[in-house]
Amino acid sequence: MKTIASILFVLVAAPAAANQSFALPEGCEGYVTIQKRGCVVTHLFTCAGDPPGQQRRADLGEDGLDYLGIIDAEAQWVESFHVTAGHTDTLGPRIRDAASFTELLETGADDFDFETTSDLYGVTRYVGRDGLTGVVVEIDGVPLRETDFELTAFDAAGAELFRVSGREYIHPDWRTFVSGVRRVTSANGVTETDNTPVDFAFPGEPGFLARDPVQDCSVVLSLAEIGQ
Repeated sequence: MKTIASILFVLVAAPAAANQSFALPEGCEGYVTIQKRGCVVTHLFTCAGDPPGQQRRADLGEDGLDYLGIIDAEAQWVESFHVTAGHTDTLGPRIRDAASFTELLETGADDFDFETTSDLYGVTRYVGRDGLTGVVVEIDGVPLRETDFELTAFDAAGAELFRVSGREYIHPDWRTFVSGVRRVTSANGVTETDNTPVDFAFPGEPGFLARDPVQDCSVVLSLAEIGQ
């Protein structure tokens, strides 16, 4: 199984192709590229040798690779690498109520209660819920089922770190969540982000494995605009 560290080395070291496509590691295959609001482009892919149902995600911003993640067949976090912060989160050591994509689809709601271990922050406990809103939206020809969610994060001593709520989307066949809008409340205040999907590109289509995000990114002034 390819670890986050091995994949990160390949992705960072890989030179940009002439067409500016994102080079996946050997043995990995992408199945969709998603351009999102907030200047993010996401690639969803699988790798040979991984457990059945496991898949990977890579997020890129204006400055390149931002995030690498692994989820299992139930869309449960397995491992996450936050490139800018330089730390990795892995699932465990304790899972009181595992996240279940199957339960969400079958009952319309799924509670979860699990811990992750970070090489920077130690153990963090996440307690929360995902629910289907009953709304189906079509974005760029792709039907998505809307979800709402809320979670609270606690440190190893049980003190609250932050709360998150928002709206996401799922595609039942992909068995993964696609980001939407979220609101994070912590001691530092409230932060709101919008990474709603705008465009989907599949293998063989223009924009598939694009390296650069295109939605809500900084505008580079033309020579005419700066009077030259």
